[in-house]
Amino acid sequence: MDTIDRRIVEALLDDGRASLAVVGERVGLSAPAVKRRIDRLVADGVVRGFTAVLDPQHLGWGTEAYVELHCQGTIGPDELREAFASIPEVQDAATVTGQADAIVRLVARDVQHLEDALERLRNAARNVERTETAIVLSRLVERGGALPAPRLG
Repeated sequence: MDTIDRRIVEALLDDGRASLAVVGERVGLSAPAVKRRIDRLVADGVVRGFTAVLDPQHLGWGTEAYVELHCQGTIGPDELREAFASIPEVQDAATVTGQADAIVRLVARDVQHLEDALERLRNAARNVERTETAIVLSRLVERGGALPAPRLG
């Protein structure tokens, strides 16, 4: 990725619906040149896709929580992925270092709905010993996929 590619990615992150001509104006290239570069960024896996970003609160999902999942013994990432995929309230999940086996971000309509989702989460994966839940009070930083540019040199 060169500087122009980075500027194209920044333009897409600012406005994913911007036309190729608008992105081209911003980075100093023609629309066909921008399209070739975007196609290459997609083919190389730098850009994994294009999607609408929805605000869960506007859709009635006003409660959010982070859940640490602690399991007895060992459990593989594939098994956890399969268990979490069946729960629509799971927005993000990752295996982590430390005492927890995984951390999950849940969204729900309210605390009762969150409790129900937590129970389904506990039952979906085998050997769940316990969970620790932190309900989100307010979002402080949300970058939506934007990453800092790597330092060169």
